[in-house]
Amino acid sequence: MLFGGELPYIPGMELPVETVTQPQKPTSRTKPDWIRVKAPNSKEYANTRDLIREHKLNTVCEEAACPNIGECWSKKHATVMILGSVCTRACAFCNIKTGRPDLLDPHEPDNLAAAVGKLGLSHVVITSVDRDDLEDGGASHFAKCIEKLRVSSPNTTIEILTPDFRAKQGAIETVARSRPDVYNHNIETVPRLYAAIRPGTRYFHSLMLLKRVKELEPQTFTKSGIMLGLGETKEEVLQVMDDLRAAEVDFMTIGQYLQPTPKHANVERYVPPEEFEFYARMAKVKGFLMVSSSPLTRSSYHAGEDFAIMKAERERLLREAA
Repeated sequence: MLFGGELPYIPGMELPVETVTQPQKPTSRTKPDWIRVKAPNSKEYANTRDLIREHKLNTVCEEAACPNIGECWSKKHATVMILGSVCTRACAFCNIKTGRPDLLDPHEPDNLAAAVGKLGLSHVVITSVDRDDLEDGGASHFAKCIEKLRVSSPNTTIEILTPDFRAKQGAIETVARSRPDVYNHNIETVPRLYAAIRPGTRYFHSLMLLKRVKELEPQTFTKSGIMLGLGETKEEVLQVMDDLRAAEVDFMTIGQYLQPTPKHANVERYVPPEEFEFYARMAKVKGFLMVSSSPLTRSSYHAGEDFAIMKAERERLLREAA
């Protein structure tokens, strides 16, 4: 069963019930101070942008309108999006274009490897659109990108964020056996909201994917994340944590959902920073090696630094158990 039991009381885990179980809709479209960011304008940001253009790469930073793009690109951090820029699904939270997908670019693995080498990345994050039109959902393309990076940048750690590969037999195995350092697949929201927020996907299939990766490659770190502010309750968020731990997920990210356009799902509530801190404490209590929980947290935000912390934590636990 992918469900956890009750936790013992732990000092510091309290959170006023009214701040979680009685979400309030925003009274205006003005974002609260804690999620406002500066417009990107640094020289380093421009250099990263130009390099991405030079190698004809797509990034989820741009396509998904990530609020952290200025900070990340100024540090030469970018999440590369392979398999084109058009998705075959239409999730209610996502700003990536939906429609007829692009043809696969056979040179993309080489271009990706060249860009990572020029940026001198110690950690790279690779994601993709859903490609239900492809027989393997794009799994072999992921594997080729990882293979090229292992050769061209052997000291770079590789994190991937994949779609669910639903109904694509053997796809999960193909990607997992290419042995990325981190395999991320986002749960995105609580199961009750799937029909409205994540149509075309299944909550328990995503849990199964994460569990299967761990079965195939126990040394690969697994990672998943959810968005808050879509109408979920505290109890539902805690249950998702239990389900992810039952699937042996190592790293959980928790961030605020922001509505990309008026056509997308509404923000039901702006979750305050102290509530994110509560969820961070609870995730650690439940056994995650690493948790990133804040209004601006996104799947790949500070991914390299977080990977180093997670790796050190696992090594510490192994030493203590020896």
